[in-house]
Amino acid sequence: MQQPAMFGPVLSAGLSSRFEAEYIAQMSQRKRELFDSESRTAGESHSNGWHAHDEDEDDFHPPNSTAGQHQQQSRNVRRRGSTEANGLHESGLDGKYRLKENGWATPSGTLKHSHAATTMSVKTYTWVSLWFLITAPIIFWDAGYCFMRPRSMLGGDLHWIWKPYEIYQNVDLVYGIPALERGDGFTNAQSALNIVETFMNLGYLYLAHIAATPVAPLLGFASAVMTLSKTVLYWAQEYYCGGCAVGHNDWKTLFVYWIVPNGFWLVVPTFIIIRLSKDIAQSLRIAGGGGVNGSRVKKE
Repeated sequence: MQQPAMFGPVLSAGLSSRFEAEYIAQMSQRKRELFDSESRTAGESHSNGWHAHDEDEDDFHPPNSTAGQHQQQSRNVRRRGSTEANGLHESGLDGKYRLKENGWATPSGTLKHSHAATTMSVKTYTWVSLWFLITAPIIFWDAGYCFMRPRSMLGGDLHWIWKPYEIYQNVDLVYGIPALERGDGFTNAQSALNIVETFMNLGYLYLAHIAATPVAPLLGFASAVMTLSKTVLYWAQEYYCGGCAVGHNDWKTLFVYWIVPNGFWLVVPTFIIIRLSKDIAQSLRIAGGGGVNGSRVKKE
């Protein structure tokens, strides 16, 4: 068994509140955009010798003239700002509200724009977090055995730290004397990747529970994919080499010390991939203008 071998040796937010927050954020952003737009328009008008705020008859310019076009543009900006400063208007459909030119939202609808996804709270799952947390010391312990061979093996001065491996090194020869004598690099290579995966798992825990960033599911998903694909590789290797590392065991020993432990690293990562992939897909739908259930966000 190349996946961490400890089990072998030892025998095993309410949408309404979110809408309110999103609405406040969208309206604040929209007001800033309108203010900037008016400022730019006013600046352009002053540079051309006219004043956007003057609408007296003395300042009237023919519509076809350049100054007249600037004057009309200024009026349009002020009208739009006055209308949109209110933020909401009746849609005429069952009394629901829409945000003008900025997507729409209802008590049973969704919000447009990519920041709607980034401001959603990060979903966490106890069983996923526990798996990443509990397996971390197991993997480090297993990698320590591999890198410290032969001192970590039966008869070595550090074997007391990895006492259960006196059984497992004879079950899985990748961990045993034969692999060490022929200089097989696969044992340490897979342990190095196990360490990388573990740091990714710990990174997920930090991003999900401390930083609360939407990046967390992506990191956890990538780590689970690495773990699953590498474990499948272990099984495939034994199949194609005719059980070269574990084929010498009887079925009971093989089942207890190799199949069951490696089975955990097949089943759990698979469920993690399925769970986190759904969260990632939902975030992408929202960021792309889709609803929580995949429906497109309506536009004005």
